[in-house]
Amino acid sequence: MSTISTTTDTAKRGQFSSKFGFIMAAAGSAVGVGNIWGFPTQAASNGGGAFLLVYLVLIFMLGYPMLIAELMIGRHGQTNPANALSALAKTKSVKLIGIAIGLAAIVTSALIFSFYGILSGWFISNTLAPLAEIMGSATTASWLVDMSLSRNVVFTVIFAMFTILVIQQGVEDGIEKWSKRLMPLLFLMLISAMLYIVTQPGAELGVRALLIPDFSRIMDRDVLIGALGQTFFSLSLGSGCMMVYGSYLNKKENIAKLAAQVTLMDTAVAFVAGMVILPAMYVASHNGVEIFAADGSLLSSDTLVFTVLPALFETMGAAQYPVSVLFFALLFVAALTSAIGMMESPTSYLAERATMTRKKAAYIVGSIVTALSLVIVFNFSTLFGFVITLTTQYAQPLISLGVAIFAGWVWSRKGLMAEIRAQEGVTEHSIFWKVWPVYVKFVCPVLVLILVFASFQ
Repeated sequence: MSTISTTTDTAKRGQFSSKFGFIMAAAGSAVGVGNIWGFPTQAASNGGGAFLLVYLVLIFMLGYPMLIAELMIGRHGQTNPANALSALAKTKSVKLIGIAIGLAAIVTSALIFSFYGILSGWFISNTLAPLAEIMGSATTASWLVDMSLSRNVVFTVIFAMFTILVIQQGVEDGIEKWSKRLMPLLFLMLISAMLYIVTQPGAELGVRALLIPDFSRIMDRDVLIGALGQTFFSLSLGSGCMMVYGSYLNKKENIAKLAAQVTLMDTAVAFVAGMVILPAMYVASHNGVEIFAADGSLLSSDTLVFTVLPALFETMGAAQYPVSVLFFALLFVAALTSAIGMMESPTSYLAERATMTRKKAAYIVGSIVTALSLVIVFNFSTLFGFVITLTTQYAQPLISLGVAIFAGWVWSRKGLMAEIRAQEGVTEHSIFWKVWPVYVKFVCPVLVLILVFASFQ
């Protein structure tokens, strides 16, 4: 495993100590609730196999090239997203546009954390609920799973504190160290859950629903929009996270290979999660749990993992407690790995711009995003769905459009080629590095524009 060296400019900002550390951190940022909760829910609501097929096309035609762009811009700038984008421009006006796009990405990251922290708090409380039942505290167990204001406030704050504690420790001692611990644990838990669920009666119907596409639904607006949002949210694109992580790499690392590994890991986790959740739905149906309405639509799609799956667990007798704890602990681990990247984006910016210590910046940013989360908690019915739609359906794709334009049109050909040549074992004359700049310049903006336009219809 090669070591990622420190330069004078990056020493103050921290660094990843190894390729494995970067891959685990970047994959951790990508792999999260969007994969384990969002992807299966979207698939279940949008045609199963049809959604999977569209998602796979978008993740490799759009997600992967854009991930390379964000990592390269971040590495080139060796700084926060706002400064990294502005560094590509030659004129003052374009520099200001780059700063605006970068700041929008940082704000989007904070807004995503604001609803993500609420969801993640639910995972903690639902992990503890079975333990409270085993201990004979039915009242506590009921409070842990109820949608009460007090429950939401307490566990939103607890989850934010977990994230702050990791971020304030820095890149190598915090982000990298915890990602290398949490990601293997996540994979182990997810594979264990899949092996258990697919062997249960009724699971084969869920497997078929995920793997056999209904081709008549592939061009459905809901399927396309859902897959678009899932692509950007899943890979943490348009939120500055990947640009920040890219800034902790040196010039020698082969971005295309690293991005491919992160994309494949992210997609694999989403697929395995689909192989857990969709079969679990049909196992629940087999056991008498109602999951579909009379018209065939999915019941409670937004709260699927908090309604259908607990009902399934209750049909398992004594096994319900360890299975429930395992499942929600898995979701908590996935949520934490992603939340680390979300909070790192604004923390990195504040630490650089205000020239303060990382610890102080982490606590300030953590306090702000926690306050945003609590605003949503106190106005849940109005703000929760609105912030999710605003960030994942609109902000992330539009910011990614700006990134694609800067990577393809603003960044000078000479500067881009120098960045490509600096990579160890890479030549700009290879087919991939001949195609990628042209693809990002012409194809990616068009794809994003088409899909964003469809989402406004």
